[in-house]
Amino acid sequence: MKLVAGMALAGVLLLASGAHAAGAATAPDALVRSTVDEVLAVIKKTKDPKALVELAEKKVVTHFDFRTMTRLAMGRSWAQANSAQQQALERAFRTLLVRTYTTALSQTTAESKVDVRPVTMKPGDTEVVVTTFASEAGRKPIQIDYRMARTDGSWKVYDVVVENLSLVINYRGSFQSEISRSGIDGLIRTIEEKNKKLAEG
Repeated sequence: MKLVAGMALAGVLLLASGAHAAGAATAPDALVRSTVDEVLAVIKKTKDPKALVELAEKKVVTHFDFRTMTRLAMGRSWAQANSAQQQALERAFRTLLVRTYTTALSQTTAESKVDVRPVTMKPGDTEVVVTTFASEAGRKPIQIDYRMARTDGSWKVYDVVVENLSLVINYRGSFQSEISRSGIDGLIRTIEEKNKKLAEG
């Protein structure tokens, strides 16, 4: 699931990166379609981890609902965390997702492609699923569904489903196991340790 999660996040951030440039009123699938080629072209120019982190920070942070994603990944344990713990969890999980994303980007090849399927929306819809297929030469395309919600006039990603596997639900299992062993503070420490290892390469 680790590799798939990385590929999913790469796609998620490609998707999210178009929101600012294209405008909040643009349909989610149009955002993806209008920006994916441009972003793929940019990330193929460099494999430098620092540059990839900068790309992720500039293109994604304001268009990604990290708090909702963290809350969903925590499940029932979210309500048991105090405000400071919730903030620490969101910060650590956000860093983990960005680090995982940049690792996936470093493995991107010139043959990487993303096929975006049209989305049918009704006026007033506030949630939507954008279906895409990520593919590389010699590999079977992977279906990646992006769950997005419209909040304050803009679309934000709050979950990713890769071949029927939800990213937040996948993390929920490992989070609950760690909480059972060492509590919420223990989970925060574990995520922060993973982030340090990822940063060190």
